[in-house]
Amino acid sequence: MGLIVDALAFVFDTALDVAPIVFFLFVFQLFVMRERIRDVEQVLVGFVFVTVGLGLFLVGLEESLFPLGRLMAQQLTNPGFLYEISGHIADTLVWQDFYWVYLFAAAIGFSTTLAEPALMAVSIKANEVSGGAIGIWGLRVAVALGVGFGVALGCFRIITGLPLQHFIAAGYLVVIVQTTMAPKMIVPLAYDSGGVTTSTVTVPLITALGLGLAEAVPGRSPLLDGFGLVAFASLFPIISVLAYGQIAVLRGKK
Repeated sequence: MGLIVDALAFVFDTALDVAPIVFFLFVFQLFVMRERIRDVEQVLVGFVFVTVGLGLFLVGLEESLFPLGRLMAQQLTNPGFLYEISGHIADTLVWQDFYWVYLFAAAIGFSTTLAEPALMAVSIKANEVSGGAIGIWGLRVAVALGVGFGVALGCFRIITGLPLQHFIAAGYLVVIVQTTMAPKMIVPLAYDSGGVTTSTVTVPLITALGLGLAEAVPGRSPLLDGFGLVAFASLFPIISVLAYGQIAVLRGKK
């Protein structure tokens, strides 16, 4: 019963969030475009589906994905588990002892990105407008590899406590250098690829992982250290897609 009440509350809150968008679209269509809205009933039903779907999705995040991410982080950083695989007690653990965390982070970043609906849509359109020069699976795998590496590196930063800004500055320096060398047609797509990864599937899981990891590692603050994985997940796909374009050009020359 409690879950049903929570679901209804989320749907109601989502309806309040969607209402201004619906109002704006109808007003713009009627008073600016001055055209009648076609298939009004179908449009309204679509908005109802969107509202209910978003509400249920938020329930799923709160009841499943966020707790799962925290649980996995706590299990992978459990002192007993780390002692069993490394032989070090909690007070003597070093960053190398958390290699299972890095592997899990890379795997979860890679797999969630492949399942990202926004990335699928962008890959299909890129394949169409490029006349097949940009492969659908090639682009998806390139972005997923970037996210996987970025999330793993972000977990390394949380465990070591190193400054976030140093990683981000170094990463964008690499992006600037790659941009001057990569094929021009791939540069805008690479920059957009960093945005499509921060969508409905990837962000909830890696955010939960980061918060859970910061809570489980001694001396880390969930507020100061738990966030930042999304920045890594947005940055490194740009690098990987630019590299994908550069490799494609080299292969073409050969």
